[in-house]
Amino acid sequence: MAEYKNIIVTGGAGFIGSNFVHYVVNNHPEVHVTVLDKLTYAGNKENLAGLPADRVELVVGDICDEKLVDELVQKADAVVHYAAESHNDNSLEDPTPFIQTNIVGTSVLINACRKYDVRYHHVSTDEVYGDLPLREDLPGHGEGPGEKFTPETPYRPSSPYSSSKAASDLLVRAWVRSFGLKATISNCSNNYGPYQHIEKFIPRQITNILSGIRPKLYGEGKNVRDWIHTNDHSSAVWTILTKGKIGETYLIGADGEKNNKEVLEAILEAMGQPQDAYDQVKDRPGHDLRYAIDASKLRNELGWEPQFTDFSKGLKETIAWYTENQDWWKAQKEAVEAKYAKNGQ
Repeated sequence: MAEYKNIIVTGGAGFIGSNFVHYVVNNHPEVHVTVLDKLTYAGNKENLAGLPADRVELVVGDICDEKLVDELVQKADAVVHYAAESHNDNSLEDPTPFIQTNIVGTSVLINACRKYDVRYHHVSTDEVYGDLPLREDLPGHGEGPGEKFTPETPYRPSSPYSSSKAASDLLVRAWVRSFGLKATISNCSNNYGPYQHIEKFIPRQITNILSGIRPKLYGEGKNVRDWIHTNDHSSAVWTILTKGKIGETYLIGADGEKNNKEVLEAILEAMGQPQDAYDQVKDRPGHDLRYAIDASKLRNELGWEPQFTDFSKGLKETIAWYTENQDWWKAQKEAVEAKYAKNGQ
């Protein structure tokens, strides 16, 4: 198992990145973390509040800044790259920031890691694979093999966001082969948990209810996502960073398939609301039907197992976090809902 003392976490003030920073601080006291974050609307210093200053340093900066990245990477022994533009709706409105951050930013990081021979882990998404048929549309209702994403699934991205992430994955693979970059890739399913921006599906619905706004469901809500608690994502990334084989891709998932309607109804029930107390809004263009992860490679080869598999319990804890931390999100709520309303959503 590889050991690291000084790691850089890009996007470490965002949702998934900050949860990873908390995980490292809580479980690996020997590790110092430098967070490199541009602090766009999705990054928040408060996500790192309470962490010890001698263990975590926040550097506010852009992963596209070659000089800054060079200065930081030469002092590190690993880079974990979470930073990304990641909201599909925003990518449909303006793809440019996604190309700049997700593709150009990744190239800057991997060039620096190559230069200083630093271990690199690339955090990606299952959305690079496109989508799968709904189980109800499959022969035998989808109980056979071949109906989940695997590391060998061809890339078929559907949106500017997922295509920019696919491009970044391919850059990493090429740098491994052509330049000997010491890298691994992980593609994870949809995360949920604390610190997630309220533009995303689960926190949007929770904060709608807390704000006295009726929740919103895209179309009929049949779109299926493979939900994983962000704490399980964090432990999986650490496992890959320390045990993963260079050049390999590992898929991270916890067998948490649920459609959007089921998730919304579970939120309503947990918050004491009627299960039909929501509005249907127009669907997103090109909305992927279903994601499902086969994480057997990660489990069998590296021995990882998810610990937060009780979705109902995790959802209630997530609801409690947004209820108890309203100062964290209230100032943004009006603007987020106004943006959705402009798009008829």
